[in-house]
Amino acid sequence: MNRTERLRAVLDLLAETGQIEVDDIVERLGVSQATARRDLDALASQQLLSRTRGGATGQSVAYDLPLRFKREQHAAEKQAIAQAASALVPRGAVVGLCGGTTSTAVATALGARQDVAEPSSHPTLTVVTNAINIAAQLLMRPQIKVVMTGGVVQSRSYELVGPYTDSVLGQISLDYAFIGVNGVDPRLGPTVHDEHEAAVNALMARRADHAVLVADSSKIGRRAFATVGDPGAFDTIITDDGITTGQRRAFEEAGVRVIVA
Repeated sequence: MNRTERLRAVLDLLAETGQIEVDDIVERLGVSQATARRDLDALASQQLLSRTRGGATGQSVAYDLPLRFKREQHAAEKQAIAQAASALVPRGAVVGLCGGTTSTAVATALGARQDVAEPSSHPTLTVVTNAINIAAQLLMRPQIKVVMTGGVVQSRSYELVGPYTDSVLGQISLDYAFIGVNGVDPRLGPTVHDEHEAAVNALMARRADHAVLVADSSKIGRRAFATVGDPGAFDTIITDDGITTGQRRAFEEAGVRVIVA
């Protein structure tokens, strides 16, 4: 296991309980105490955790993990959600995608569709995104028209934010917007860790005929720092079968259609 893989593993261990001890890292990863402490210090310097005496705690409210340190958690669920999202989109539609691992999975599912890959004199799909990684991924699909919003890059998420982003989104209309979040509550609505990303996501949702949340069930009931629009801004949520009967009922009572992938 190289250093990058080890740092990812440490963050995965931290995500399990929100705190970790040096001895846990030594036991689980088979490294020395000195190495475990150096790894925690390195992650703390990047504000990915807070050091404590003998270990560390998470930064789940103040910070989101950058994509380069995220191993795909709930990968199977995200792929199923992405396929369900892709199934909603007709050929020729205009789709908005924010950043994040679930939205990236949606981009992958859209790009793999046979009907989208068929030759055409017009784009078989138009994707508007503020995520650099999604745009780069879809550029390999010549039949998909990719529109970038512009803006200032958020190094943690590869998303573009700010007034340039708002200017572009304010001049377009979308058929569907798929928005990934860090938490979602039936009453509070969706939330993310960064207020600038929240503002862009909310605007993208407003510009769409259909605003759809894509969130695996681990996000339901969680709350992050910044709200993404009003609770009624989204008409649909796509999640996995980990959603409870009570959670599903609460969304439906709030007027949100629930699709279980």
